[in-house]
Amino acid sequence: MLKLVIVTASVAVASFAIAQTTPPGPPPPTVAGPKAAVPGQPSTAQAPAPAAPTQTVPGTVLTPNPANSTAEVPATPKIPPGAPVAGANSFTESQAKARIEARGFTNVSGLKKDDKSIWRGTAMKDGKSVSIALDYQGNVVAN
Repeated sequence: MLKLVIVTASVAVASFAIAQTTPPGPPPPTVAGPKAAVPGQPSTAQAPAPAAPTQTVPGTVLTPNPANSTAEVPATPKIPPGAPVAGANSFTESQAKARIEARGFTNVSGLKKDDKSIWRGTAMKDGKSVSIALDYQGNVVAN
């Protein structure tokens, strides 16, 4: 009698286990594709993710976008009173020249770092030769 109960229980468990297996086939997709719009139903589309911030030159002031523009527009940098500011300047000569040119100056020449670590030289702006200075904060000042 005990053998009959054990055999019956084993058969019941085995048939239950067989019923739980799924037939082999392709795996389900792991990434959902776009959903088709259903007429009369509100859209479930999500807004695109915001763009990554753009890399700017230190000292550049960005203004808000005009209503019909999609690009950030760099404004004329605000030069603090008392600039150029003396301080430990880590710009190399080529970095200083690139920074000055990025501010609209051309023909940058004669760059030398003075005793206050301010890069000084000459450049052209609006067709005129001007003396320029670049401090450790990235401020470009023309005289």
